[in-house]
Amino acid sequence: MLNQLARTLGLTTKTSAAKPLIALSFGSRAAWTPRDYAALSKEGFARNPIVHRCVRLISEAAASTPLAVQSAGEGEHPVARLLAQPNPDQSAQEFFETHYGFLQIAGNAYAEVATLDGAPREVFTLRPDRMRVLPGKRGWPDGWEYSANGRKVTFARDRASGRSPILHMRSFHPTDDHYGLSPLEAAAASIDVHNSGGAWAKALLDNAARPSGALVFNAGEGSNLTDDQFDRLKAELMDAYTGPANAGRPMLLEGGLDWKPMAMSPADMDFIEARREAAREIAQAFGVPPMLLGLPGDNTYANYKEANLAFWRQTVLPLVRKSARAFTGWLSPWFENEFEIVADTSALPALAGERTSDWARISEADFLTDAEKRRLLGLPDAS
Repeated sequence: MLNQLARTLGLTTKTSAAKPLIALSFGSRAAWTPRDYAALSKEGFARNPIVHRCVRLISEAAASTPLAVQSAGEGEHPVARLLAQPNPDQSAQEFFETHYGFLQIAGNAYAEVATLDGAPREVFTLRPDRMRVLPGKRGWPDGWEYSANGRKVTFARDRASGRSPILHMRSFHPTDDHYGLSPLEAAAASIDVHNSGGAWAKALLDNAARPSGALVFNAGEGSNLTDDQFDRLKAELMDAYTGPANAGRPMLLEGGLDWKPMAMSPADMDFIEARREAAREIAQAFGVPPMLLGLPGDNTYANYKEANLAFWRQTVLPLVRKSARAFTGWLSPWFENEFEIVADTSALPALAGERTSDWARISEADFLTDAEKRRLLGLPDAS
């Protein structure tokens, strides 16, 4: 009714074409994690604390890095307002946290631009598992298809103008032309080891933290338990000696019965160290120093400060700069005035020590003019 009235009055509306397509999805249970988005996100991000923390650390740190818009024109560029409030439902922090999170979990991140009178006004994130690349005759993507709740929406790019309603960012994948490789997929085996170790420890605790064993009946040659005796003994064991409530309870054995442990002890299996090694491998796949996750036994970094600086320099800032360039190339065809989106690192607390050192070193360089010093420090020319 409202849309019909708007058309009658000659008004235009802007909205996300994919936003109305909402569906609930339920992933299937997997023993060994399949290499697909639903299983990896469920077994990894939703059930593994190391993966969860790695994705949160990267996405939150990257989203907290301000993006600045540099342009030759006077006044604030429209892209700056777009990045400050991408859409009515998300702040800039929430939008980019979701964007970076999808990139870490799926290896792919999609953004959709909604236009009004031919100009971008809103930007939305789209779930990567609902997107499908539509390659053209030459293999290059000609569009994308978004599917949800039995409905599909197709987005086509305009090769002539360079405008595209979809931004598709992807991680490097050596064997796929259209989709990226997620760190979650690279660490899938370590995730299974870590999750299995947790399940084994939980089962051990549920069994009174005792290894399994066998009751041996030795009442003389040719003597065996009757069926009724066997069933009664099994029921007593289940009711009186298993479960955390019966931890440490002494076992009373009748004549001819002897307890023989059968399983290896946790020390023999060394599963705790195996879980720690798996956790370190997961952290390395995401580019997060294990020290930041509180993992013991890793002495690669001298202290936490150095580990945090390496995390920002080697993981967070390259991701933010890659995204800034991608958004610049994606949004540039929509505007006449040239601009560039850059990562503003001037106020990041993690880099405060480096900034102080740079300021001192450049200010002491007597062979540089004041204008050259300002340019090296990333400051605008003095008016």
